[in-house]
Amino acid sequence: MGVLNSMIDAHIHADCRPYEDFETMAIAGIESALTLAHDPMRMTSSAVVLDHFHRILENDFIRAQKNGITLKAALGLHPRSICSDYKMVLRKLPWFLDKEEVVAIGEIGLENASDLEREVFRSQLQMADELNMKVAVHTPRQNKREITIKTLSIIDGNIDPAQVVVDHVDSSIIDLMADFEGMLGITVQPQKMTPKEAVELLDGTFHDYDPRRFMLDSDMSSSPSDPLSVPKTVHQLKLTGWNDKEVDMLSWKNATDFYGF
Repeated sequence: MGVLNSMIDAHIHADCRPYEDFETMAIAGIESALTLAHDPMRMTSSAVVLDHFHRILENDFIRAQKNGITLKAALGLHPRSICSDYKMVLRKLPWFLDKEEVVAIGEIGLENASDLEREVFRSQLQMADELNMKVAVHTPRQNKREITIKTLSIIDGNIDPAQVVVDHVDSSIIDLMADFEGMLGITVQPQKMTPKEAVELLDGTFHDYDPRRFMLDSDMSSSPSDPLSVPKTVHQLKLTGWNDKEVDMLSWKNATDFYGF
């Protein structure tokens, strides 16, 4: 079986990870990654959130580049990062989105589906629609199915679903995606999904869905994480008999085509 030339980790939080993780990823064949805004600390004010954005663009890109990894960013108000003066962040967000290295709004979505979360999520979807930006959407660990149903209902009517990737898709919500026309992120992360479980999920659904809709990621963060999640999943796919073209779609082509790497 041929060797894949490239891999991308389509969802990480680079600011939470040590320099050595980038080296580990590069040695394993990961050439690109997308780092997303999230909740690395208490987001008490817009100043903290905006400093978080600056940290991603000014520090993490350098650390990745020194290891030969092409890093791009998605920026936005994560549902756990909604500060009291969040409207200031929304006013300043387009300035960040205009930067060449920012390819999407994210990670955004719902955690508890409060009225505030819904308002902020809807506002950012509408912003993405107006700016023709891609969107990376969060689905939570708790009450995942219930919250995902609400998430999909808000996406519908506020943006073309083809501009959206719904991430952290697992067996509990995969059936909800049958009528969703966007991308599906398969997160392989300790306490979420093992490489073998990811392959089982893909074995059961890949050929029932458009295969161009799937992408792999590790969601590396301050939670238990593995910088080798994507390479390990690729290894399991190849052992299971997936052909090179299919593996390349999952581990490289789909995500790079979607985000325009």
